[in-house]
Amino acid sequence: MSATPPPVGIDAYLEQVRSTYTRVGAREAYEASLGEGTLLVDIRYQALRERDGLIPGALVIERNELEWRLDPQGSHRVPEAGSHDLRIVVICNEGYASSLAAVSLHALGLRRATDLVGGFQAWKAAGLPVAAPQP
Repeated sequence: MSATPPPVGIDAYLEQVRSTYTRVGAREAYEASLGEGTLLVDIRYQALRERDGLIPGALVIERNELEWRLDPQGSHRVPEAGSHDLRIVVICNEGYASSLAAVSLHALGLRRATDLVGGFQAWKAAGLPVAAPQP
């Protein structure tokens, strides 16, 4: 009978999963979004988007729908999710939930998925474009 491994705290788990890919900063995410082949995906919940605004051009997919909407093989995918080669930058509010989301996308074969260090708050602090939310 094998021993049960000790529990891993969230901080250690985040460090572990983040070591499996390269995260991007706000300026790098912005520059990548200006070209072809990179999709910014905002997973923040509606109240945060209403409070702080939106990143122009980012696709809004709340976290609980992310895998279903971005799986290129899925029946509920968005039109933008046409390839496993797509570079996806996941954006949450401060860069924590997005790390877990990026690793989940890796499990679906979206190996170019990453997340934004510091999340939307880092984007905004860098002075990058932010639009008022649409009613």
